[in-house]
Parts: sequence; structure tokens; C-alpha cells
Amino acid sequence: MKDILRDIENKRILIWGYGREGKSTESFLKRCAKPASVSIYEGDRVGIDDDKYDLIVKSPGIRMDEDDPKYTSQTQLFLEAYRDRVIGITGTKGKSTTSMLLYTVLSKCTDRPVLLLGNIGKPCLDSYGEVTKDTIVVYEMSCHQLAHLTVSPHIAVFLNLYEEHLDYYDTVDRYFEAKAHIAANQISGDIFYAGENVPKIETLADTTIIGQKDVGEYEMLIPGAHNRYNAEFVFRIATECFGCDPDKVKRVLSETPGLPHRLEYSGRRGDVTYYDDSISTIPEAAISSLESIPEAKTVLIGGMDRGIDYTKLTDYIPAHPEYNYICMYASGRRIYDTGVISTLPNTYYEEDLKAAVKRAEEITDKGAIILSPASASYDHFKNFEERGDCFKSLIMIG
Repeated sequence: MKDILRDIENKRILIWGYGREGKSTESFLKRCAKPASVSIYEGDRVGIDDDKYDLIVKSPGIRMDEDDPKYTSQTQLFLEAYRDRVIGITGTKGKSTTSMLLYTVLSKCTDRPVLLLGNIGKPCLDSYGEVTKDTIVVYEMSCHQLAHLTVSPHIAVFLNLYEEHLDYYDTVDRYFEAKAHIAANQISGDIFYAGENVPKIETLADTTIIGQKDVGEYEMLIPGAHNRYNAEFVFRIATECFGCDPDKVKRVLSETPGLPHRLEYSGRRGDVTYYDDSISTIPEAAISSLESIPEAKTVLIGGMDRGIDYTKLTDYIPAHPEYNYICMYASGRRIYDTGVISTLPNTYYEEDLKAAVKRAEEITDKGAIILSPASASYDHFKNFEERGDCFKSLIMIG
């Protein structure tokens, strides 16, 4: 364990970015450390005079292409202090659900204190000082939190890799390079669980690849084969790394509900049920949502167009005429205008979510209507949560 407080003492520190993590960093420095000075900056990289500072704590999501030892992050500092107690979880899809499931299982199947931090929980430095030698930290790690890391967690999980965040990373290779830091700096004795479609990462950790054929039998409240796949990672970690009772782990998994906006059952009116899968930002997620809900009938797709490849979805639509597809917004327009899709009797285009919900209710007399956009939300909504909440307000059930 590194004494990060000693490294910070009497240092001139700049907090770059003042969102959730930036404010948390400021609070941590006031509460725990004795820096010489703390400044806050929210502008571009060119506006930072590196010579004025000994350490610059960058918030995730701020783009910085180069590696510079003067620049650090909450995740870097936390791992320097506590890496041996951290289970880091990443992946294009499923990391929040997997983190939540693992946190719940370890909380109920061990007698050790467990923290849920990162993307799904609170900023990690809010918990600095709470971590004891027995604490287990379940840490959901985004690509932005992983970028530039020089330390990896003791137990690393990389669920899957799909084309995503190309508006930030430009190429899938650069996106993967950022996420690969979850295991690239692991040391001998560490443990790495990877999904079968994750490219090889050079690591000193003991590596286990988990494929769909390896998934055991799980009865779950959360629908979908992809969530049973997530459960397999949880089961392996809990039983293999922490010695949890397999039957108890499966029982906890069977009793744990899902997270909001992730194939969330949102109500029923007559013979029509509604599901909010607003977290869906890639084609694979929309396809998975249709195949996870037996009564699926109509799906709402489209949002911000970040230039990702929609071939899987545009091939899927003509091959599956049993569903209705309502396209919306910019990426929905691109999908709708691809090939023969606009000529199909079961495909529609509407300008926005309100119109799409109205159309869905007009054409769906029974079955399920699913919001699964396969696209980011940022051009019309603050985030996917706001988009999901808007969908639920439009269906007005309850």
C-alpha cells in the first residue's frame, strides 16, 4: 500500500474538471491531505501551465491523448493506495449490473465489509480512510477512468468489447487500449477474468476466459442470456476468489433485482407491457433486448449518431419481421435509410421519443414495447437516465 497522502503533502495541486469527481477530489484534499495549494480549472489542456503545479488530478471524460506522470486521477490514486483490495470491473456492456450483483453477493455471502465504488457507486476518494485490511472494494471502471492508469486492481474483470465511444477515442483500438489498463499492469499473483470476445491483454495475472458455453444455470429476476453471462463472472469470483458457498451465491443471484434503465419492467396496460432499456447504446444491446423478452413486439431505436457501425442491426431487422422497429433521431434516421429498411412494412421513422411512443402504442395491441435505442442520448437528453425517465413519463402507467 502506497502512502498517497505523503506524496501529496506540500504539493501544489490542480483539479482539472469540477464535476462529481472534481468536487470529490477537492473534498478529499481538504479532509485528508495537507497540500501546499489547491486550484480548480475547467478549461482546455492548452490553458494549463504545467510548471505551476506539482500534481494535476484530471477528471474522467476530459480528453488527453498523451501520458504525463504529472497528471493523475482519482482512480490512479485510489489504486496506488488500495489495489490489493480492489475488484475492478469493466466492459462495453454489463459492468454496472455485474458490479451490483457482485457487491450484493459478497455483502451477503462473506463476513467482510464491502464497498461499491466508481461509475455505479460514489467517487472512490470519498471512501479513502474507510478501507480496512479486510475490506473488499467492488469498483466499476469506465474507459475514461482506466485511461492512463499505471496500476491495475488485484482482481480484474473485462466482460466484453464492442464498438463504442468512437466520438472520444476515434478508433476501436484506442478504446480498447484505454480499457486494457484494467489488466495490463497486474502483477504476479493477481487474477484476471475476461470475456471470450476481449482481445488478448499481456498481463502477469492468472487469466481465465469465460465464454457463453461456460455459463451455468441461473434463475434470475433480471431477464436475458447476457445477464446470466454476467452472473457467471460473479459466481466465479465469489466462489473461486472468496470461497463463498455456491448454493448461497446462486440463491442471492436469484433474489437480486436489476438496475433502473436496464431492461427494467416499467408497467403494463391491457395486453401491452413496457420495458425501459435506455442504457442500450450499441446495436448488440438492442438485439439482445428483443431476444431477452419473450413477448417482445416493438422496439424504439435511435439517438445521437456517433458514427458507430450499425450493420449488425441493419442486417437483423429484415431477417426478423416478427418485430416492429421504430427509428428516431439522428442514428435512427441512418438506420432507417439503410438498404431496404425504409420499405419494410414493420419499420417506421419518427422525429423524437414522444412521437415514437405514440406510434408504438398505435401499432402494438399486445406484447412488449421496449425502449432500446442502440445509441447515446446526449443530443437530446442529459444522459440515458433522463431518456429512460422520459420514456416512463410518456407511457404514464401506474
